Amino acid sequence: MKILITGGCGFLGSNLALYGMNSGYEITIVDNFYRLGSKKNFDWLKSKGKFNLYETDISNYEEIKKVFHTVMPDFVFHLAGQTAMTTSLNSPLKDFEINTIGSINILESIKSIDNDCKAIYASSNKVYGDLEYVKTDESNTRYVTPEFKNGFPESMKIDFSTPYGCSKGAADLYFLDYCKSYKMKLSVFRHSTMYGGRQFATVDQGWIGWFCQKAIEIKRGTLREPFSISGNGKQVRDVLHSDDIVKLYFTASENMEEIKGEVFNIGGGRKNSLSLLELFEILESELGIKMEYRQFAWRNSDQKVFIADNTKIISNLKWTPLVDTRTGIIDMLKWLES
Repeated sequence: MKILITGGCGFLGSNLALYGMNSGYEITIVDNFYRLGSKKNFDWLKSKGKFNLYETDISNYEEIKKVFHTVMPDFVFHLAGQTAMTTSLNSPLKDFEINTIGSINILESIKSIDNDCKAIYASSNKVYGDLEYVKTDESNTRYVTPEFKNGFPESMKIDFSTPYGCSKGAADLYFLDYCKSYKMKLSVFRHSTMYGGRQFATVDQGWIGWFCQKAIEIKRGTLREPFSISGNGKQVRDVLHSDDIVKLYFTASENMEEIKGEVFNIGGGRKNSLSLLELFEILESELGIKMEYRQFAWRNSDQKVFIADNTKIISNLKWTPLVDTRTGIIDMLKWLES
């Protein structure tokens, strides 16, 4: 099978590419090296095996269409995108060009090669908005949503907020509509937090990796002043390790008849959920440090809680997360320290 991965030198893309290369798939990567660390991931992948690379921007339709007609992929993992909410607020037009127009360009390219090519789109939990209408209680270390003890299902109302939510949400709905309008075999994964090796996190994106890096700097004595957090640290997300995500994507690629035309919330689930404060407790325990920080105002439209209810994807693909949170965080620390 020929698999094309947009954003293939990013965090998730590079992990998928390596697995595909090792499993005998013909891997093609499309990446414009926009993301921090993508060049490092490219060099790392080159040392691991053979793949095709097209340094192309998905917002350029003519260029991306040429790639598709050259490669003629059987399957597409569409991961490329602008991923930071703060960046979208500062540059909403660029965010729209990458996330929405770029995704339509991918859809049109798939349609144009007319070879029954299938695709999965990596969407976001941000399509559900800030979820302020959901009843939320507060404990010592986290917020909880008593009416959604197992997490949020796909039936939650779409409620775009921030340019990032709008651009990702629009692309999400375009993928679902192209499946209906053009009988294409497509699926949408609305991801919660993802983390793991090859994630070059920033202050705006990849919070598990970012705070793990701050913890390592504290341990080494290289952090010159306390880092900052937005809000009170009780915000909760379910976290999903890259090993589990890779298994999910390749299982999905082999079972598209079970998931075409459908949207799925994807995360670590309730048992792999944690708040910032709970993450800090793990880091302090593992590294023998004290996480001292400054507290700033809440970020625009930040969700107090998002935990994915994985019931639907488990039912359709018999997939379930296997990497527990503490094990995954220890793995993340080892990769960062290496």
